Amino acid sequence: MKRQYFGTDGVRGPYGGPVINESFAARLGAAAGRWIGGSGRVVIGRDTRASGESLAAAVARGLASAGLTPVLLGAAPTPAVARAVRTQGAVLGVVITASHNPACDNGIKLFSRTGVKLTDEDEAAIEQALPSEVPASAAVFSTADVLADYMAATGSILPAHALRGWKIVLDTANGATCATSPAVLRALGAEVIGLGDSPDGKNINAGVGSEHPGPLAQRVREVGARLGIAHDGDGDRCILCDERGEVLDGDEILTILATHAHRQGKLAAQTLVVTVQSNLGVDAALGALGGRVARTDVGDRYVIERMFATGATLGGESSGHIICSEISPTGDGLVAALKTIEVMLATGRPLSELRGALAKFPQRSLALKVREKRPLETLPTLPRAIEALERELGSQGRVLVRYSGTEAKLRLLVEGPTDAAVQAGLAQLEAATRSDLEVL
Repeated sequence: MKRQYFGTDGVRGPYGGPVINESFAARLGAAAGRWIGGSGRVVIGRDTRASGESLAAAVARGLASAGLTPVLLGAAPTPAVARAVRTQGAVLGVVITASHNPACDNGIKLFSRTGVKLTDEDEAAIEQALPSEVPASAAVFSTADVLADYMAATGSILPAHALRGWKIVLDTANGATCATSPAVLRALGAEVIGLGDSPDGKNINAGVGSEHPGPLAQRVREVGARLGIAHDGDGDRCILCDERGEVLDGDEILTILATHAHRQGKLAAQTLVVTVQSNLGVDAALGALGGRVARTDVGDRYVIERMFATGATLGGESSGHIICSEISPTGDGLVAALKTIEVMLATGRPLSELRGALAKFPQRSLALKVREKRPLETLPTLPRAIEALERELGSQGRVLVRYSGTEAKLRLLVEGPTDAAVQAGLAQLEAATRSDLEVL
């Protein structure tokens, strides 16, 4: 069943637009309530966007109209809300967030009673239950503080005082982790130098966070920190920076975690789950140790589904979604950082050495903003260009062309044996795209 509103990570768009507004939020809440049926508590968290509070209240109104009991959590990281679904005995979790998008956007993510994101089929069924309107009556809801429990759970990953003497630069993207990640790191003994830690409702992800690691890298070099950590606006991503000021993406973090776990005999099912976006070097690194890599479509929920199916407990995306399912049912930027620090402590090696676990294949990508997402198979030029490039690269590379699930963008990725071959291939795909689509 095709979905109209849900993308790869919930419903998302400009606040005040045709979808992300209080009316639609209330309708979606009512539809989710109808889909669940019966009664029960629903926990609702949000990031720090100015529009988040009113959208959360609107979702609560819709849920209440369907007979459910909304519980507002206030500003909280997405993984804290996912955990709260289980600890609070809720039947559903909702997060009002547009993740790494700018403050003018917002969105709605839904989590099942087990704390994992809903399936495509679940989301399609909710869309089918959308009412035309929701009565304007005021909703009765309660509040709960789940941050202390979340911080205690994540902080227990490392021994007490494990970070005494560590200097860490932490970029919380002016988002939902401003109160949680620094508190956990400081409780473990670290000296924390903060960036992006003054949310005002309008500055979330604005030149800071996992999408903009430059300021983090510069600050790490300036203060001589042991490492740098960057989250996105809702805290389900992690990008790291080593002591030299060099940035590590999700593929590098996953490779460090997976190869270390495999050597310790602790990589469940001897499998790491990644998406088609991840570098082929990940496969080579783990394969050399006798492990295996399973790949999914782009989207951390598809990674989680494959993890459950294969028995794997580690997976993620190059964007920095890292899932350690024995700890968290969804991507958790703080957990990813602490697990990487755990490897640093166990090996006594700095991050600049550990990152050598991954030798990346040359890779380049490009995101083109397009007027219309026309089906790729209907385009006259691009499919032929893709096919020709795939033949040229053979087993020494790969091509990935897909529309973004959350933005009006076409994403192009080429991986190959040399940087020159990759650049040439990407240029061919861009030219074909511009021939077929109106690029803005």
